[in-house]
Amino acid sequence: MIIYAVTAIAILVSIAMALGRAILGPTSYDRILAANAIGTKTVLMIGVVGFLTGRPDFLDLALVYSLVNFIGTIAVLKYFKFGTLRGGLTSTQGKD
Repeated sequence: MIIYAVTAIAILVSIAMALGRAILGPTSYDRILAANAIGTKTVLMIGVVGFLTGRPDFLDLALVYSLVNFIGTIAVLKYFKFGTLRGGLTSTQGKD
C-alpha cells in the first residue's frame, strides 16, 4: 500500500514539473505538449487513486478522460495549424 502512495506523490511531482513547462513555454507547442502530459498523468493518478480506494470503476473514468484528452489535444493542434476546426485535413500540395 505504501508503494502506491509513493507512486501518487511521484505523479503529483511530475504534474507540477509539466505545469512549470506549460507556464514557461517558450512556444505554444511546448505548452500544448505539457497540457497533454498533465492530462496523461491525471489518468495515471485516477487509476492509482481508484486502486488505493478499492474502486475499480475509476478505471472507466480514466479511460473516458484519456479519450477526451487525446481528442482535445488533436483539436487544439489542428486549430493552431489551420486556424479553424471546420473542414477536412486536405493538402494544397501539387496545386499550381
